[in-house]
Amino acid sequence: MTLQIDAAFDGGNILVQSVGDDSAELAIRPDADGPWFQWFYFSVRGATGRSLRLRIVNAGASAYPGGWPGYRACVSTDNETWTRASTAFADGVLEIRYSARTDTVWFAFFAPYDLARYQTFLDRATAAPHVTVSVIGQSVLGRPIHHVRLGAGPRQVWVIGRQHSGETMASWWMEGALDCLLNADDPVASALLKAATVHMAPLVNIDGAALGNLRGNAAGIDLNRQWREPDPVKAPEVAAVLAAMEKTGCDLSLDVHGDETLPHVFVDGCDHDPQATPTQAAGVRRFEAALMQASPAFQTRVGYDASYGGDQAAGMCNRALGRRFGAVGLTLEMPFHDCQEAPDPVAGWSPDACRLMGRASLAAILETLQAN
Repeated sequence: MTLQIDAAFDGGNILVQSVGDDSAELAIRPDADGPWFQWFYFSVRGATGRSLRLRIVNAGASAYPGGWPGYRACVSTDNETWTRASTAFADGVLEIRYSARTDTVWFAFFAPYDLARYQTFLDRATAAPHVTVSVIGQSVLGRPIHHVRLGAGPRQVWVIGRQHSGETMASWWMEGALDCLLNADDPVASALLKAATVHMAPLVNIDGAALGNLRGNAAGIDLNRQWREPDPVKAPEVAAVLAAMEKTGCDLSLDVHGDETLPHVFVDGCDHDPQATPTQAAGVRRFEAALMQASPAFQTRVGYDASYGGDQAAGMCNRALGRRFGAVGLTLEMPFHDCQEAPDPVAGWSPDACRLMGRASLAAILETLQAN
């Protein structure tokens, strides 16, 4: 029986070139109307007892080919629990090997987070007391852009997730943050919600998430370059979030991402902006110091340099919000690789690690606000 390979589901991405009894030649489909590709997510059926050899032949031409060496693909036998598979990169081909014990096996660039799980996230927030969930706009394809509001403190904190849809670790981070904020017995949550109103834009690039894109929205736009003057037609997602921010103000923003290349958790801050004030730069430093205390996975040795973003840097979320609101603007990056500071030989950097980072980040936000 020939293997059956499928990606025709929410967030799926793979093109099948050829299939054999225990092997396949595959390619990643580029983003809809965009130049990027690296995200993959697909199932293999008829796999029981086979030593699978899956070759992604266009990996060397992907958006971040430097991210493949040392990377291990995510694998699951139930599409719920994800571990890592033996993976090698050579001559532009990413080869995944896996000895299957079940009929169906799923493979992904990182643990997926589909729209059904996102709806469960929203339902949980909606059912919680003192939480408001609203629709603040629509995506290019007409999907809702949500705003989750918690607390009533005087400071205004915005956390933003999945501007780049393939960076699913941001959604797992949001779960961890929501777990913390809904726990009435959690001292971090209690103190933060007294000090601040927390606004969550949990899934900004919702079209890209459904389409299986790595980076772009349905119009092929990198949303994290649109925050200076967002195009309401091509980037309505950012336009909607920014309009909501204009109503509340913003003292601190945390934009949550994944980095395809670096095996570390790190922050890129508005302090790199030549227009940043000493107060903003000090806020970035306070957040980094606090997160170092809150999480053994976080570090400050490795990250982006001040030139990151080039001539588009002023349109990036952390810098644009720093300029517009005087906010302490932060971008949190988590790895697709295993994290060198907190390695896990089975799961690598994982949904559980992202959830823990969500709570730790809230603790760092609280300490930053108290010191500022």
